[in-house]
Amino acid sequence: MTSVATPSVVTPSVVTPSVAAAPEPSGVRRPTTREFLMCRPDHFDVHYAINPWMDATTPVDRALALAQWETLRATYEEHGHRVHVVDGVAGLPDMVFAANGGLVIGDRALSARFANPERALEGPAYHEWMCAQPFASVAAAGETNEGEGDFAIARDRILAGTGFRSSRAAHREVAEFFGLPVVTLELVDPRFYHLDTALMVLDETIVYYPAAFSGASARLLAQLYPDAVIATAEDANVLGLNGVSDGYHVFLSDRAVGLSEQLRLRGYDTIGVDLSELLKAGGSVKCCTLELHGVRTAAEPSMG
Repeated sequence: MTSVATPSVVTPSVVTPSVAAAPEPSGVRRPTTREFLMCRPDHFDVHYAINPWMDATTPVDRALALAQWETLRATYEEHGHRVHVVDGVAGLPDMVFAANGGLVIGDRALSARFANPERALEGPAYHEWMCAQPFASVAAAGETNEGEGDFAIARDRILAGTGFRSSRAAHREVAEFFGLPVVTLELVDPRFYHLDTALMVLDETIVYYPAAFSGASARLLAQLYPDAVIATAEDANVLGLNGVSDGYHVFLSDRAVGLSEQLRLRGYDTIGVDLSELLKAGGSVKCCTLELHGVRTAAEPSMG
């Protein structure tokens, strides 16, 4: 099958195992400034269960969730990154997980279409924010697509998860809209219901938890990224892979101590963040963070 190479390609297809492997790490690691979109957990709660992490009988400390979220935001800004904030909507407790709101690359933005009815109105809320930005093209996903929850930008390709939330048809839609090859990866463990719970892009390479993927997908990742960091079950089970890297700093759960050590041995600087309240809904650092890849956005009076 032929991979999409440029935006002019109208009929995309999914990348097969014949894709060339990623380049080897280039030595000294350097951070690059990023732009992120986040949503304050003003309405955060757990009163339904749509993934194995959620228990509607477990109380949520919203004040603590807000404090932990503010720490994450401040940590990004202290490391030179710019954070935009979209207003939350009452009745949408999971809107804090901004990564699921869509996908933004360059001057193109695609808002999400959620699998579960409990989150359906989040897509239009994020779409409204995107429409207020100076993007050349903004579209709403026609296929079930949970944004960066299932789509990870890995330089000149997109790694895409399926099996629980985003559909395979969404992979084709994303390839066509952004003009980039998409590598389909099948998730098989319901605890790792989004790609960003089982895989994190570092820079030239990735960190992933092989047991979260089908055998074929795990073998494909091993071929594409022979130098990948392999996470343990202990770190995966605290959502340690749900992190964000700027090429040098890696922001991740403070509970992922083994993974943090592995990354430090690889030359990364790890920053542990406590998001224990948001973990009650199955989210951590990356879930709270939608990266705006290579874009300039409109000024927002709500930003700090």
